[in-house]
Amino acid sequence: MGKLTHFNQAGDAHMVDVGAKAATRRMAIAEGRIRMQAETLDLIVKGGHQKGDVLGIARVAGIMAAKKTADLIPLCHPLTLTHVEITLEPEPKKNTVYCRSQVETTGQTGVEMEALTAVQIALLTIYDMCKAVDRGMSIEQVRLLEKSGGKSGTWKREK
Repeated sequence: MGKLTHFNQAGDAHMVDVGAKAATRRMAIAEGRIRMQAETLDLIVKGGHQKGDVLGIARVAGIMAAKKTADLIPLCHPLTLTHVEITLEPEPKKNTVYCRSQVETTGQTGVEMEALTAVQIALLTIYDMCKAVDRGMSIEQVRLLEKSGGKSGTWKREK
């Protein structure tokens, strides 16, 4: 197991110095779900929600969140992202909406936090838009699936 990199030798929090690292192509994929009542999912799927296109707005929110991750997570580096893709798929048999994000950059540090933030905010946006009809929704299983690039190379979650 490695050491925690966001603490210096004195134990104080600090932003990791990535200045000497080579810029490489970096990619991360994250996923998560929001569980809800069947009637809520039906409103989303049929477009019957009076606030508009829930999944379309959540997709844009996820993209915006990936771009703003450094403003939300104190020790994240601000990154210039080259690609953000958010997929939202209703899963009627599970009463969930599945969210998957893929984030890419060419830089000196990875985009795992951006991918995870994108999923969380996309799902939170669904919650916000639907809470008037279903306050019991639950955001679940948010996790990193894969990352590539940099010195540590490729990592994939075992199924």
